[in-house]
Amino acid sequence: MLQLNLSSSPSPIKIPNNQNPHPYFFSNNTTITLFNHASKDSTLSFSKPHKNLSLKCRQSDYFEPKNQRQQRFPPADQQGTLSPRVYVGYSVYKGKAALTVEPRLPEFMPLDSGAFKLSKEGFVLLQFAPAAGVRQYDWSRKQVFSLSVTEIGSLISLGGKDSCEFFHDPYKGKSDEGRVRKVLKVEPLPDGSGHFFNLSVQNKLINVDDSIYIPITKAEFAVLTSAFNFILPYLLGWHALATSMKPEDASQMNITNARSGSEFEWSR
Repeated sequence: MLQLNLSSSPSPIKIPNNQNPHPYFFSNNTTITLFNHASKDSTLSFSKPHKNLSLKCRQSDYFEPKNQRQQRFPPADQQGTLSPRVYVGYSVYKGKAALTVEPRLPEFMPLDSGAFKLSKEGFVLLQFAPAAGVRQYDWSRKQVFSLSVTEIGSLISLGGKDSCEFFHDPYKGKSDEGRVRKVLKVEPLPDGSGHFFNLSVQNKLINVDDSIYIPITKAEFAVLTSAFNFILPYLLGWHALATSMKPEDASQMNITNARSGSEFEWSR
């Protein structure tokens, strides 16, 4: 609490030389009328009663200490402004390698009608980095693998004793097709404690032949599958439809579906 004490003190008031009397008003509603009988200016010393003034300010009522402020992130979009980008992921660190998992949202394209259409599905980016020492990893030698929504579904449905394999050619359909080969294998560990992630990359363009593997425990795999289940509708863009739907739009959508013949599926 901050306390400030003020004290009033007498001050002289100089009255100019005038022929006529003039009333002088003070803040305490007191009127003093002066008559000048001398040729010089007159000086009047007026002393107010001594008063102690106390001003109290409760700092906590008006200010919040900086070290107690918490930014709520991201802020709500109240005026149509874009919210800041948010970066999230999940990482697993082991003795020989590290693995980070990050989602990438889908892309939309505007239509002439003002609506938006999904142009590219989202995916989950896997980044493998080999160990360079104790709890140190060489991210300059990392290898990446992008999981599509279908491949994510394969991992979600994977049982404790099941395995799967994905093959990617980034240059498929182009002139350099076949020169870069990526194979991700997910196999159960021999003791049944989890799964083994092994990424093999052969890149003839830069003469790279690398293989990075990392064991994933049951608990870590459960976190991955739970995150995959949550993010999957967002990768498909369905969240954009759900957040943009309004009650008045439902009837218009039903009319459109009726014209396409979809209502006959439920009218049998």
